[in-house]
Amino acid sequence: MEQLVSHPIIFFVVSFVLMSLGAWVGAVFLRRDKPLDEDIREDFGVVRAATLTLLAIIIGFTLSMAVGRYDQRKNYEEEEANAIGTEFIRADLLSSPDAANIRSLLTKYLDQRILFYQVRDPQRLREINSTTAELQTELWMAVRTAATARPNPLTALAVSGMNDVINSQGYTQAVWWNRIPLAAWLLMTVVALFCNLLVGYGASSKVSRGPFLLIMPLTVALSFLLVADIDSPRGGIIRVLPQNLINVAQSLPRP
Repeated sequence: MEQLVSHPIIFFVVSFVLMSLGAWVGAVFLRRDKPLDEDIREDFGVVRAATLTLLAIIIGFTLSMAVGRYDQRKNYEEEEANAIGTEFIRADLLSSPDAANIRSLLTKYLDQRILFYQVRDPQRLREINSTTAELQTELWMAVRTAATARPNPLTALAVSGMNDVINSQGYTQAVWWNRIPLAAWLLMTVVALFCNLLVGYGASSKVSRGPFLLIMPLTVALSFLLVADIDSPRGGIIRVLPQNLINVAQSLPRP
């Protein structure tokens, strides 16, 4: 299920087929085995309307969760860019050799952070994460060595800035791991399946034989597609672009 919701297009196809199957089962088998009598049609309409309302509420809350996580990913990308840019400036507080070394490492680190947002291949992503961890170690060792050689309030600012650079990457990674829980997806899928079953069961004979029966499955599948696309950091079309990081990279002097 986790891999499925990480690929919104595939999830859309699977959802549409599943919802269409539910509507077809309700229209063909349930109506044949248990015809809908006129004396219970009004009560059935109430149940169907309540179930559809519940589905709409669940989809709305899930979409709100996905949008909130998307906004968090954008905010932390901005914080990363600000932290790296600030530390690049604070390197002036160190001696010239240490400042040059830290700036060179920050430039390489910034390139890796930009790639983190752009790459989709899992193997390439693992390589980027490994390189990022190595650069973080080198950056911390460089600023610690400089601060130990000259312990004063000015070098402490450089150490604090480097701490922000490393912490911001950890916060970003945590947000990218923070996805909509699988239990929420399963609950929403089950409710949607029952809704399509009820819609198919309550449809008239003419509707059940025509394309109108596919409207509800298509609507639900498109809603799932939108939520999954926003919630998926890499698999969807709606993605967080490293605009702030790119702007910082363009503003930094290159050797």
